[in-house]
Amino acid sequence: MISLLHSIPYPNIDPIFFRLGPLAFRWYGLMYLLGLTAAYFLIKSRAAARQVELSKDQLYDLVVYTAFGVFLGGRLGYTLFYNFTFYVENPLKIFAVWEGGMSFHGGLLGVIVAITWFCRRRRLPALPIGDLAALSAPIGLGLGRLGNFINGELYGRSTDVDWCMVFPTGGGECRHPSQLYEAGLEGVVLFGALWAISLRRTPPGTIFWSFITGYGLCRLIVEFFREPDYHLGYILGPFTMGQLLSAPMILLGAFMVAWGYQRTARQK
Repeated sequence: MISLLHSIPYPNIDPIFFRLGPLAFRWYGLMYLLGLTAAYFLIKSRAAARQVELSKDQLYDLVVYTAFGVFLGGRLGYTLFYNFTFYVENPLKIFAVWEGGMSFHGGLLGVIVAITWFCRRRRLPALPIGDLAALSAPIGLGLGRLGNFINGELYGRSTDVDWCMVFPTGGGECRHPSQLYEAGLEGVVLFGALWAISLRRTPPGTIFWSFITGYGLCRLIVEFFREPDYHLGYILGPFTMGQLLSAPMILLGAFMVAWGYQRTARQK
């Protein structure tokens, strides 16, 4: 049994920050809203610097398309990647989003489809738009992980580090606050790296594919501290589903960044 003498108390923040009659407004939903709002203003400020022409209406539509991609893709991705058997047996539960269950990898695919559709309808270049969207993505990811922390979900594995916490649904064991690790890596560190890349002249798609690579690396690392989904456990030895889905991102992203630079060099 891991000692609790050296630990940090879990703050037990109420997941609902505001109630209005039968309506309950949750921190997790607020984090999504803040992430999308930040994306709007960041894309607006960086579009000119990246020489991408976006009208106010086009920018608004881009954020709306992206929001639908995140929610629909995230939900469908969770049903396919993480709990397929359950949802096949209970198909109506797919729509019960209030019960939780969102997948980043599904959300990413949903956003890619949404942005591609948006660009084709508006006749805009997909890769530069993808760069702008990718640059803003870590803000939403970091905020989302803070929402997970407030909800006391997606906590880490048992540990005896001095900063471990006992989560209400964690079985009484002191665990890694892996949500905060993810907020730091996927949010702060990844945003800093992409921002530095955005200040340089790069081939179209560089920021997007760097995001793919960077997220894959961050998720691969954090999964070693995060408790695997109880109904999946470990897959292929010590690895989790999150790691299996993230490893190809690293390889594909790195390849596409290198290919983009090589293609640009050939065109000079």
